[in-house]
Amino acid sequence: MTHDFRQVDVFSDGPFTGNPVAVIASAADLTDEQMRAISRWTNLSECTFLLPPRASQADYRVRIFALETELPFAGHPTLGTARAWLDLGGVPQRPGLVVQECGVGLVKVRVQADQLAFQAPPLMRSGPVSAQDRAALLRVLGLDEAHVVDAAWVDNGPGWAAVLVDSAETVLSVVPQPQALDADHPQAIGVAGLYPHDVHDAPALEVRGFFPDGTGGLLEDPVTGSLNASLAQWLISSGRLRPPYVARQGTVIGRRGRVLIEAGEDPAEASGTEPSAESLWVGGRAEVRIRGSLTARAVDA
Repeated sequence: MTHDFRQVDVFSDGPFTGNPVAVIASAADLTDEQMRAISRWTNLSECTFLLPPRASQADYRVRIFALETELPFAGHPTLGTARAWLDLGGVPQRPGLVVQECGVGLVKVRVQADQLAFQAPPLMRSGPVSAQDRAALLRVLGLDEAHVVDAAWVDNGPGWAAVLVDSAETVLSVVPQPQALDADHPQAIGVAGLYPHDVHDAPALEVRGFFPDGTGGLLEDPVTGSLNASLAQWLISSGRLRPPYVARQGTVIGRRGRVLIEAGEDPAEASGTEPSAESLWVGGRAEVRIRGSLTARAVDA
C-alpha cells in the first residue's frame, strides 16, 4: 500500500529553520506497530497519520507519534498536519478554519496564507510543582535556585512542567544534565526567560524544551507548539506577558523558530450573535518541503 507523504517545516523563520514533521496520508490501513515503526524510521521528533474523522465537525483525524510514544496532542505536528492536509487537496468545512480531531478532542486551526495558528487547548494539569519536582527540574536543567522566578505544571498533553528563569540569557546558558533524570519526576521539561521590554524588535520570550530520548539521554526539541501554548496560558494569566508577542526557540541548536501568540475570537464564530470568549492562538509559518510517497510494505513484519 502506497501512502502520500509530506514533510512540513513548522514555525520557521526561513527555509529549513523550523521543526520538521512527517505526515502520512490515508493511514487507516496501518496498524499501531506499523505507525510506530514508521515514526521511529523518520527519526523526527513527531510523525503523524491522517485518518477519516469520527466527529462530524472535524475535517480529519490525526494520530501523533513521537518515535514510539503516541501523544494526545502536540503543537507543531498540528500545524504541519493541517498544512499537509490542505496541500493534499483538503477543503475545510468552514472557510479559513480547519478542525482537527486528535487525542484531546477537537482543535481549531486558523488558515492565513503561509501562516497557520491553532487554538490553544485547555491545560490538563496546572498549578505549582511540588518542592521535590522543582528540585528535580533544576537538577536536570543544571540551574541554581537563584536564577529561578517560578515553576509550574503547564501540561496540555505531553506532560509539560516549566521553569521561568530570570532572563533569556539564562535560558540560552542551560546545559541539561540527563544523568539527573528520574522517572518519578517531570520528564517533559520547558524553560523560558523574558527579554527586556526595551530591546527593540526582540522576541518577548526565549524558550527551550527537552524530552528523554529513551536511552538515558535528553533531546532538545527545535520548536515546540504545545509548550509555547501552555507557557502562554501560564505567563499571560499570571500577568507576566500580554499578547500579542513572539517567542523564540531553537537558538542553541541552530534553528530560528518563531512562534506568534495572539488573543482573539474564533473566526468562524466572530460574526455570530454570541461571539466566543477571547482565546489564545499559537501560530507561525508552515511550509511543505518534501512531497512524495511511502510504501507501507517496507515496514511489514
